[in-house]
Amino acid sequence: MKKLRVMMVVHYTLVPPDDLSNKDDPRMEKYRTEYDVKTALLNLGHEVQVVGVYDDLAPIRKMNEEWKPHIVFNLLEDFAGNSAFDYYVVSYFEMMRIPYTGCNPRGLLLARDKALTKMILTYHRISVPDFDVFRLGRKISRRRKFTYPLIVKSLTEEGSVGIAQASYVENETQLRERVALIHEKLHGDAIAEQYIDGRELYVTVLGNAKLEVLPIRELEFGGTEPGTPRMATYKVKWDDKYRERWKIEYQFARNLPNGMAERIGHLCKRVYHLLDMNGYGRIDLRVTADGELYVLEANPNPGIARDEDCSLSAIKSGLSYEDFIQRILHLGTTARSIE
Repeated sequence: MKKLRVMMVVHYTLVPPDDLSNKDDPRMEKYRTEYDVKTALLNLGHEVQVVGVYDDLAPIRKMNEEWKPHIVFNLLEDFAGNSAFDYYVVSYFEMMRIPYTGCNPRGLLLARDKALTKMILTYHRISVPDFDVFRLGRKISRRRKFTYPLIVKSLTEEGSVGIAQASYVENETQLRERVALIHEKLHGDAIAEQYIDGRELYVTVLGNAKLEVLPIRELEFGGTEPGTPRMATYKVKWDDKYRERWKIEYQFARNLPNGMAERIGHLCKRVYHLLDMNGYGRIDLRVTADGELYVLEANPNPGIARDEDCSLSAIKSGLSYEDFIQRILHLGTTARSIE
């Protein structure tokens, strides 16, 4: 295995401290993805330089000119505080002709916009929840007839930002209130989509042209009372004590009907290709009681800390965590979205 000079690009507040090494260090929670990836790269024998970025690309250019890295390991999720701008940074990598890990600019643009994703998939006859978009700065008016209940969330934010139990709305008054809150708190567009009752599955896909589907993860709502909405809210995703209290658990999918895993794998590969994703990504789905599959979202460059779903799926498939990081690195060195 060739040893590489790897420029790891992260948010400027997430450059892991040099003295961070103890898993019980209270700082570890903040830096865990950056720490895990950097440690894995060093364990693999690569040289690593971490560059923190906020609203200026000069540090990337400077590092590229002075150190001449073989590849960028891209862990940046926003630029200037806007998550929709991440593809501009990747476009800069393209213009500078620096190889990089993860998704290309076109895939980021298509997949980050939840409405655009749904329109593309609908055109290709892939089932998605019915939806409508409410633009920031415009009158909150419903343009389409809905079958309630709906889920209201940000059009572009990830990580369940802005999603709470109150995101589940059952009438127009609740819809207007929740859309207004998204506009006010997140300063961006909102999307309202049909609530699909069913099992929530997360499927990691690795690859550029040739794709590999890793073992399927599931969000199991063990303590939810019958008839209440089951959603991946912000507290569900990020609050360990909340999940423990309500017996909500991330686990590997069990007892899928015969042939369902194959159907899901085929569907996720189609979605990945249709949205022009590459590197690695995660497709979020719901499967209803009668076996219908609905694509909720496509997530390019999802979280890859050691204990996150993508990494756990990779480990379940037989890779070590270091193998997984090396695979992502290799995919970055062999893919270009612009020839």
